[in-house]
Parts: sequence; structure tokens; C-alpha cells
Amino acid sequence: MVDIHCHLLPGLDDGPETMEESVEMAEMAMADGITHIVATPHANDVYEYDDERNRALCRELAGKLDGRLQLSTGCDFHLSFDNLEAAAVSPKRFTINQTNYLLIEFADFALPPFLDETLARLQEAGLKLIITHPERNPLLRTKQERLRGWIESGCYVQVTAHALVGRFGSAAERSALGLLDRNWVHFVSSDAHNILGRPPRLRRTFEFVSARRGPEVAQALFHDNPLAVWNGEPLPWAPEPGPTPAPSALRRFFSSES
Repeated sequence: MVDIHCHLLPGLDDGPETMEESVEMAEMAMADGITHIVATPHANDVYEYDDERNRALCRELAGKLDGRLQLSTGCDFHLSFDNLEAAAVSPKRFTINQTNYLLIEFADFALPPFLDETLARLQEAGLKLIITHPERNPLLRTKQERLRGWIESGCYVQVTAHALVGRFGSAAERSALGLLDRNWVHFVSSDAHNILGRPPRLRRTFEFVSARRGPEVAQALFHDNPLAVWNGEPLPWAPEPGPTPAPSALRRFFSSES
């Protein structure tokens, strides 16, 4: 399995604090069947983003693992003014494995003005945008028509493995399952931050998705599509998205966390 969203590098954000913790996370991932990890620290106004430092840490971690795990870098890209200015000059500072795929994380409390135009400008610069964990974003859960619009305009969607099996609450679980069943999901990743609360594990969810949607879909979401991203290639599995739920259905769907 290939994990394109994982907070693996030490001392950069709210992920592991030490290299020893990073090594422990990597060992856990390998034991779970993960062969490739993209280390994706936050790039926002809280955590300073330094791509050269991140790559140096990634090389250091790879050395401690004796080549048993394939590692590369990327980031959890927030749509701040500074990030957008920097990406306009050097987009591959932020992308997955320095290809043209970029993880985009939206804030939970507001969608920025001119969001559609901003996404379009990034795409015009040659970037392929991956919207991260919309199932965990309370705003996006109620704006499904906008999410579908972004998919139709060429964006992709990544959901969190543990959300699909209920570890982020029932509202996130229902949303993730709805996205999965409507073919709105292109990747399942760990978004791991640590060993205990948010570990780098995918196997249980792979088996769940295989049982729910079939082994071919599970193979696409956990291996084939993320490996294509790693290599900077077109996705082998990107089906036509199913219809947007009716607004009344959405209100019932997300009326409660219980």
C-alpha cells in the first residue's frame, strides 16, 4: 500500500516530536503492509514550512530504515496568501515527490473568498489538486455540490482511512462512506500523526473497502492511484462521480454526531 498523506517527520508540526518516534511510526507502517510513504507536514501560518529541511529529515529517516521503506516529501498545503505566492514561483517545493500533485487542506471554519478561482489558477499552473479529508471538514460535509464541482473540474479527493471505520466520529464516518459509495474518492491515506491516537495503518480499512466496494476498488484507492501520484502519472482509476445528495438528505445525514 502507498500512503500519500502522513505526518511522519519529527519536530515539524503536530506529528512526532523525535526521530525515534518517526522510526517507530515507520516500523508500524511497514508491519501493516505499507511500502511507500509521503511525509506531508503542514504548510500553514502555524508551522513554518522548509522544503530543504524536510527533505534532509526524510533522507535521515530513510537511512535509519536501511531502505526498507520508500520515502518522499510533500505537504499539507493551506491556501494562505504566502503559500499561494510561493507556489506561484516554485510549485514543486510543495508537491508530492516533487511531481505535479498537491495536497490541499481547507480550514474548518470558513472557505476563502474566490476559492474556485484560486483552485483554477493552481490548476492552470500545471498542478493536480488533491482535496484532503473533506469527510472531516464540517463545512464541506454540508457543501457537497461544491465538492462535486471541484471533482468535475479536475480535482481529486483523499479520505482518511480511520474515518471510514468510525475513528473520527459518526458524522465523518457517514460522510466518508457516502463519498466512497458515490465514487468521489480517489485515495485513502492514513493522515497519521503518532503511534497511538492516529497511527500509520491502512490494512484494516483496505479490507473494509474491499468487502464493501470490491478488491479492484480497494487496490485502486490504496495502491494504484497513490502510486501513480508518487510517479507523477495519470490516475488509472478515476470513474465518473455519482450524483450529489439532495439537500434534505444531507440535513438528515449530518444532523447529529451520534
